[in-house]
Amino acid sequence: MSEVVREVVSEAVRAPKDLLRMEGVTKMFVTDELETHALSNIHLSIKTGEWVAIVGPSGSGKSTLLGILGLLDSPSAGTYLLNDEAVSGLTPSQQAHVRNRHIGFIFQSFNLLGDLTVHENVELPLVYRGMPAAERKQRVEAALERVGISHRARHMPGQLSGGQQQRVAVARAVAGDPLLLLADEPTGNLDSRNGQLVMELLRQLHESGSTICMVTHDTSQARQASRTISLFDGRIVEDQPRA
Repeated sequence: MSEVVREVVSEAVRAPKDLLRMEGVTKMFVTDELETHALSNIHLSIKTGEWVAIVGPSGSGKSTLLGILGLLDSPSAGTYLLNDEAVSGLTPSQQAHVRNRHIGFIFQSFNLLGDLTVHENVELPLVYRGMPAAERKQRVEAALERVGISHRARHMPGQLSGGQQQRVAVARAVAGDPLLLLADEPTGNLDSRNGQLVMELLRQLHESGSTICMVTHDTSQARQASRTISLFDGRIVEDQPRA
């Protein structure tokens, strides 16, 4: 094999592949009197290891797009492939299986269960996965250590600050080692200091190889991502890598 061919092959092996791809994705909401296009003809690919920020004004389709990416909603038309598998046409139970094993969620409102401890909140998705208890314990402890909240493992969510609760939510999202991490306004309910700490966590996760797709209205936070996608009226109007 020539040096030129060897170099081309080596580059192809190292190049990150498309983790997800959307082709012609449209989402319509239909009532008796109105047909609303929340998303129109979305073509999008995100490579393994990217950190993508989705921005745009209210009503631009950000949350709808994130919902489809997370298999919480289905497109009206088009295809969505995750890790080379067509997932938009799966049954609800199949989609739930993919969500549990391959997608981690960080919500603006934390979505922790108040009657479970921090440890139990992080562990719950792994229980649904049917993971053995010893492996669950190891993963939960590692995830809590990763976000700097292991000393609160036996506390209840109500005993934590907002910033601490969001750290628990991040730990829950990453404990299962998901292919894709989705963050919906992850600092929206936090003060500036705790918001900066959560953004630092996301930066660390990205540097360790996590693929992150984040919806945010904060332009300064969007600039921390490796790529910014702007939506307007359900369409992608700009797709820019970080300068």
